[in-house]
Order: sequence, then structure tokens, then C-alpha cells
Amino acid sequence: MTGTADSDRDVTATPPAQRGGSTGGPAGDDSPAVATPDPAAGAGTTPGAAGSPVKTVVHVVRHGEVHNPEGVLYGRMPGYHLSELGLEMAEVVGRHLAGRDVAHVVSSPLERAQETAQPLAAPHDLTVATDRRLIEAANVFEGKTFGVGDGAMSRPGNWKHLYNPFRPSWGEPYLDQVVRMRGALESARDAARGREAVCVSHQLPIWLLRSHVERRRLWHDPRKRQCTLASLTSFTFLGDEIVSVGYTEPAIELVPVHLRAGGARGSGA
Repeated sequence: MTGTADSDRDVTATPPAQRGGSTGGPAGDDSPAVATPDPAAGAGTTPGAAGSPVKTVVHVVRHGEVHNPEGVLYGRMPGYHLSELGLEMAEVVGRHLAGRDVAHVVSSPLERAQETAQPLAAPHDLTVATDRRLIEAANVFEGKTFGVGDGAMSRPGNWKHLYNPFRPSWGEPYLDQVVRMRGALESARDAARGREAVCVSHQLPIWLLRSHVERRRLWHDPRKRQCTLASLTSFTFLGDEIVSVGYTEPAIELVPVHLRAGGARGSGA
């Protein structure tokens, strides 16, 4: 469940799974782990004694709402910009992060992500960098209307793309997305050592990155993704090691109610 009445409340904060176990719930369960205190609190503090690992936080932000009246699965298509509400969401996230020690902001090359990143960088006088590894997942249904629960899976013409949900057969392999997102995450960490960084990306790649870190299976029900529009999935590092993962929804009051429980309906990406 992603919705919350408190727009700045930390919904979950979990340590990454240890060897031989998982914090992501029972084996095979896609539900998030039990909440613990915000891992990003106090981020950006200076290292302690010589040789002690430095704390760095990387917030991976999903872009705001997109203007898409036709309900197209836009994927990597150019020309899809934030709606007025999406721009407002980005401003809220910018204010949420304004008091943080942000030293680096980087975005997917797609317009909706770039437009979300600008208000996040502005309070810190930063220029938005671009990392193609943060881009949306490739999908054979790009440009079409195809969503969970809209009957598209029952159309015979689509069956040739739906034979293997574990890969998945209709788009960029889940593992490929994890590899590129992990690379982008670590590059952002290196650019902001001892401080905080922000990466703006897209729902599926963000969720797969989190699932990988928390050692959950990558195959999942899209309706159960905890990655609402304009949400932050925050990875806290000590040195090069991820020690906790947090999730916050600073713009939740602006998110349409039907998109709060996963945001996977229709064409949202």
C-alpha cells in the first residue's frame, strides 16, 4: 500500500537482505518489508574516525504525471511531457529535498524525467546531468494502449509476446534493467560521496532495482509495485555497501487515488 495521509512520512525503510535471507517478506512475496526509521535521516554527515566508511544517500525519483490523454503506453517515445499536475508534483519533491545536502542530480534522457529533475536541482544550484542507464524499459507494446486489466492479454495478436513473463518476453529483460540501474546508482554515489544524490527514472526500472537490492524475485505483479508518481526510493550507502533502503511519497496528496496503490494501471511509466 503506497498511500498515506502524511505526504512527507517515510512509508518503508528496510536494510538490504543479508546472506541466506530476505527482508522483503516471505519467500516469493512481492510485498515490502516492515517499516523502520528513515535511513536518509542525517545523510550527508562527515565521516568519523580516519578510515571509517562515509555515508552517501542516493534518492531514485520516479517522474511526475505525464500528459497522455490517449492513454498510450509511451515507453521511450519522445514528446511526452509532464502535465500541469506533474509539474506541481516535481515542485513538491524539489521543496522536499531543498534542505538536504544534494550534490548531484542526474536524469533519464526522456522529457518527463528531465522536467521532473529541474526543480530538484534548482534549490542546490546544480545542473541536471543525463544518464541513459536511467531510461524507461523497452517494450514491444510502445505506442499502443496496453495496460493491466484492460483485456490486452486476451487478444490473440498479443500472445506471441506474452509467452514468458519471467524474462519478460514483451520487453527489455528484467536482469538487463537491474544491471544498468545498479551502474547508474553507483555512479551517482561516486559523484556525491559523503553527501546526497538524486536520480530521476521510471517506475519499472526503479522497482526492479529495489527488488534486486532487497533480494526479491524480479518477476512480479505490476499492480504491487511500491513506486508511486514522484516518489523517492532512497538507498543509503556506507562506503560502497548499501545498508538500507527507504521509500517516501512527498507528493502523495497530488497523486490520483487510483494510482496510489502501485501506479501500474494504464500507461503510467
